[in-house]
Amino acid sequence: MPFNVWVLTIAQAFAMSAAPMMMLLGGIIGAKLAPTPVLATLPIASMVVGVAISILPVTQLMRAFGRKKVFIAGSVLAAFAGLIAAYAVAEQVFSYFCISGVILGCAGAIIQQYRFAAMESVTAELSAKAASRVLLGGLVAAFLGPELAVLGSEIVATPFVGAFLFLTLMAICAAITLSFYQETQIEAESASVEQVKGESRSMREILSNIQIWVAIAGAMIGFAMMSFVMTATPLHMHHIEHHSLADTKWVIQSHIIAMYLPSLFTGYLVAKWGVSKMMLIGLAAYAVTIMTALVGNELLNYWTALVLLGLGWNLLFVGGTVMLPRCYMPSERFKVQAFNDTVVFGAQAIASLSAGWVIHQLGWELLLVICLPFIAVQLALISWLKFSRSKFLTAKTSD
Repeated sequence: MPFNVWVLTIAQAFAMSAAPMMMLLGGIIGAKLAPTPVLATLPIASMVVGVAISILPVTQLMRAFGRKKVFIAGSVLAAFAGLIAAYAVAEQVFSYFCISGVILGCAGAIIQQYRFAAMESVTAELSAKAASRVLLGGLVAAFLGPELAVLGSEIVATPFVGAFLFLTLMAICAAITLSFYQETQIEAESASVEQVKGESRSMREILSNIQIWVAIAGAMIGFAMMSFVMTATPLHMHHIEHHSLADTKWVIQSHIIAMYLPSLFTGYLVAKWGVSKMMLIGLAAYAVTIMTALVGNELLNYWTALVLLGLGWNLLFVGGTVMLPRCYMPSERFKVQAFNDTVVFGAQAIASLSAGWVIHQLGWELLLVICLPFIAVQLALISWLKFSRSKFLTAKTSD
């Protein structure tokens, strides 16, 4: 892999540690600070909303200033969010804690562009491996984030304040790492506004291809379902079923490891089996997740379900990420990437925002059952794509 891919992988390890930290602590802190239990998961949802509302501005900033400057600015923003969160927890101010989540989400929108930058640093044949390699940084973050959350909660007198000070430190490390990032040739070539305008198709024409909807829906359903279930899990485990914080941390940590560990071989499997088969395996993992979580509330049920949830997310998200560039030209990359991430993280925001309400009003079992129709939707889209390709090949052969 080129130097850029390694830089982005290391930066991902530092920068992504913020997400598992907030996922572990957000609902727990929210349950203590929120004026009503229904709002307990609002800090986590705020982070996802921050991602969703920042996608378009982030892509425009990258178009104007290049990826490197925006990447570093995102890390500085995350460091600032960590300081606000630490202050909010110390002073017991729920609104400030939610604001820190929004700012952290804005930084997260920038982190989500790492995978596209990595794919632009390699040839098309290596794009799946490059995207998977960067996501491996999340494997380190899966260990780092929760461990720092627990350690930081112990070394500072006020619970959880130290965790967010560690978050700030990790963001600074990411900024230093990203200073070594080098702008790619494709960024230099697409800097010409005339060239971009001359070659770019309309979004309507781009979206007329069923393949792009399979790619977008794969990432969207993968992210939304993962966020929906994972956001509710710490709250249900720790506050409703009274599992310990250590057990809850282990389940969330295992889940995040399962999200990123498959990236060791995802690129190879995409090349061997194709993207559609990878997505089908991901959907199967999601279906088993729902069944496992429904049959019991023991620690093993949570652990197995959340590990399968992480695996399914990886296969669907990597599959959608790899398929997306096949649907646009280089000059169209920013607007298509912006559209894709707006849909993906907009859906994730809705899922996160609704998780707290659903678990309190409808219960854990119905929250899980709600996921099933979305699995069916993605299955239908993949089947439609396969049918369209088969029909095209049949028509071509008859000609």
